[in-house]
Amino acid sequence: MGDPRLQGLYAVTDGRLTGEPLFAAVQAALAGGVRIVQYRDKSGETQRRHDEAARLARLCHEQGALLLINDDTDLAQSVGADGVHLGQSDTPLAVARDQLGPDRLIGVSCNNRLEWALAAQQAGADYVAFGRFFPSQTKSDAPQAELTLLEQARQQLDLPIAAIGGITPDNAPQLHAAGADMLAVVHALFGQDDIEAAARQLSRCFD
Repeated sequence: MGDPRLQGLYAVTDGRLTGEPLFAAVQAALAGGVRIVQYRDKSGETQRRHDEAARLARLCHEQGALLLINDDTDLAQSVGADGVHLGQSDTPLAVARDQLGPDRLIGVSCNNRLEWALAAQQAGADYVAFGRFFPSQTKSDAPQAELTLLEQARQQLDLPIAAIGGITPDNAPQLHAAGADMLAVVHALFGQDDIEAAARQLSRCFD
């Protein structure tokens, strides 16, 4: 369903975890099987963000992976990223689509609300994301989503679905089995000593 590239392990960067070795961390994640990288940096350091995103775009494309930018259509355009990921309070989907055109990817966070996902599909999103499904160190206050939501979404949506929130190698298979095409991870990847090994372990449920 939808873009065939939107499946597999989906890494979300977090400067608090990766710090200076951002590129080495992402490179290790890609070597371990990550297929999609979201560059997430909410700081106002415009030049640094541009430089990092541009370098990540080159790295991802060399490895045959996608780079998405968290809520910054201008940055996505300027570095040649594959698209953007939008939260509910971010740039409206229609505005992002007008700016990026039909060929770039737009994903939308839908928390635990199937109706938001249906609306995003109607508005032209390329994928939707639900979560958190488990206790999360990144967004501990995010609303709880249940596995049944993935099952319902799989029946009603024609879009790829990402799951996020507290994903580990132990619970990843049940999310994939319930209908998640992508598993978006932060701490279970970039918070580990051996990022490549962590990525390989998390990717096993897609084999």
